[in-house]
Amino acid sequence: MKKVLGILAIAILLLTSGCGKYGMKEIVKDLNKEMKGLKAYYVEGKMEIYNNEDIYTYDVTVSYKNDNFYRVSLKNTSNNHEQIILKNNDGVYVLTPSLNKSFKFESEWPYNNSQVYLLQSLINDINNDKSLSFEEKEDKYVFTTEVNYPNNRTLIKQNIYLDKKLNLKEVHVLNESGNAEIKMVYNKIDKSPTFNDNYFELNKNLEAVSDVDITKQVVSIDDVIFPMYIPENTALSSQDTIAKTNGERIILTFSGDKPFVLIEETVDIKDEFEIIPTIGEPTMLVDTVGLVSSNSVSWISGGMEYYIVSDVLSNEEMVMVAKSISTIPVMK
Repeated sequence: MKKVLGILAIAILLLTSGCGKYGMKEIVKDLNKEMKGLKAYYVEGKMEIYNNEDIYTYDVTVSYKNDNFYRVSLKNTSNNHEQIILKNNDGVYVLTPSLNKSFKFESEWPYNNSQVYLLQSLINDINNDKSLSFEEKEDKYVFTTEVNYPNNRTLIKQNIYLDKKLNLKEVHVLNESGNAEIKMVYNKIDKSPTFNDNYFELNKNLEAVSDVDITKQVVSIDDVIFPMYIPENTALSSQDTIAKTNGERIILTFSGDKPFVLIEETVDIKDEFEIIPTIGEPTMLVDTVGLVSSNSVSWISGGMEYYIVSDVLSNEEMVMVAKSISTIPVMK
């Protein structure tokens, strides 16, 4: 009898110890299973980017279909300036409807770095982090992962918040001090949307934004904007103004240990939508999506076009200079 009771006790112990435990490994497994089964999704949310004391807020929508079709809309709430990142079989485009411009990239986006608003990117960050940490709270799960932002090495990790049904709720990207520099709140995730056959085609998206009010042509530069961040032992050495057909161009030359040139010029706005082939990667700055290449950073903001060019500065340093130039009102 004692032997039978002992066997029963061991059996009960094995059963109870092997069930009811839903931890990090099981959650990661379920997240991957769901991601692999997704043929499409649609996301609505709000993203905040913190730059020193300023906060830039974006309304974000993301549409995804199969492996290579993405449409990401980023609308700056302070000036309603919208940019659309479009990826299809023809390439990667950044559309700026208010300026009648689109830049076409030969790019690996979005697979070459972390993306706070893409479900695949977050799952990849979870899968690729060998030091992944996990915490279960009363009403949520929190994953902490490393991140890959090659043009901003101060961003080192992110907290991914899910509810107990594994619905993604928020993502906070943290700097070395543990402060959030990017926050993304997910307000809606539709995992079975339907899109028209031409939804991700360039021409269809150009038609959809054709009624957007075009930014008024800026013809003169009233105030030169200087960067708040300049590398050590580097200073402004010259400033030149050049007249253009429809505006002005200002060239600021910085000399020293880490020389660079900053160009500020009025944007030439065409009557017809213009597609400009480019080399580089689309990168989120603070108030716009910019272009980062091996020796330059360029972006458009407030009817002005900006270029930073240097054979000495790293991409990360050029982005730091670019982010220190604020041209629009922001929240405090």
